Amino acid sequence: MGATLSSSFADPNVYSLVGSLCLQPSPPPPRTKPGLGDLPESCVALVLECLNPSEICRLAKLNRAFRGASWADFVWESKLPVNYEDLIRRVFGDGLEDKLCKREVYTRLCRANTFDGGTKKAWLDKRTGGICLCIASKGLAITGIDDRRYWNHIPTEESSFNSVAYLQQIWWFEVNGQFEFPFPSGTYSLFFRLQLGRASKRFGRRICNTEHVHGWDIKPVQFQLWTSDGQYASSQCFLDDPGKWNLCHAGDFVVDGTNSSTKLTFSMTQIDCTHTKGGLCLDSVLVYPIHVK
Repeated sequence: MGATLSSSFADPNVYSLVGSLCLQPSPPPPRTKPGLGDLPESCVALVLECLNPSEICRLAKLNRAFRGASWADFVWESKLPVNYEDLIRRVFGDGLEDKLCKREVYTRLCRANTFDGGTKKAWLDKRTGGICLCIASKGLAITGIDDRRYWNHIPTEESSFNSVAYLQQIWWFEVNGQFEFPFPSGTYSLFFRLQLGRASKRFGRRICNTEHVHGWDIKPVQFQLWTSDGQYASSQCFLDDPGKWNLCHAGDFVVDGTNSSTKLTFSMTQIDCTHTKGGLCLDSVLVYPIHVK
């Protein structure tokens, strides 16, 4: 038995077999299939340009390539109004457009940005890409506003400006407004946000005092709108539905982009002095793209 073992250890064929097994290369690892993370950022950015902002933000969470591509300037510039530089200068002042990338510009414009001494707010509608504008009651010319027998500014959480103009009683009711703004091309609607009655909270519940509401069912209120390029619109309606905020449509106007800015003049009147009117809350004037609801 000892001879057999010694002969097997001395056999050169055994050594050659063991050597060949030790020197044989290991098989290569299996190839992995390419994934979304292997796409160049430039190609991903071209795809993102065709999507809406919410889809871009969702896809940016996939991987590093999509996250980097989501910051490309040309992706977000396609979501901005053509005259976004004019909008930035009007709302934020000069110089800001050079300090921010296009994604940051888009993010800023989508917020409700206050300007003109806190009397106006402007923001970009994410769904339509149109500009919306809101003018506070303190930014309007209201007949008798300085006489507390007729009007008062009252604080409220139901206004985006935290204050509304409340009419107790008056014979000559007239509200006027005028402003100039670089609206992008499109069709826009102008509304007055109104409520009959004075709302408040009692024991945590909303109540509306309609004690002073009178005179709005006798004659209709007239709304008028003029633009600097000669457009005119008007409408009229009786005010009703106490205790609820209503948007009263004054009219529509078209911006064709030939002018850098559009000047609007508008009014709301009920000047029949045969009777008094009262109990009205005036919150603001809103300008929306016609497709925004």
